[in-house]
Amino acid sequence: MAFLSTRPGRFEYVHTPVHGSWLNLIESMFSKCSRTFLKHIRVDSIEDLKIRIAKGIDELNDAPVIFKWNKFDLELV
Repeated sequence: MAFLSTRPGRFEYVHTPVHGSWLNLIESMFSKCSRTFLKHIRVDSIEDLKIRIAKGIDELNDAPVIFKWNKFDLELV
């Protein structure tokens, strides 16, 4: 602690809320992919699967939904 006190500003505290972590956002995206453009598909090769995934991601990017945190409250002193 004494060493760190001699170097102020070395670390930056970044708070990610537990109720909406980045991992949850990624899991939500994979869930949406599997429920929409990957549902009940049959492909003949890995290349066909890659093309299907790329097309689905392009469709998602055509109409992006911006995620907004519902609550972001830090009670730091």
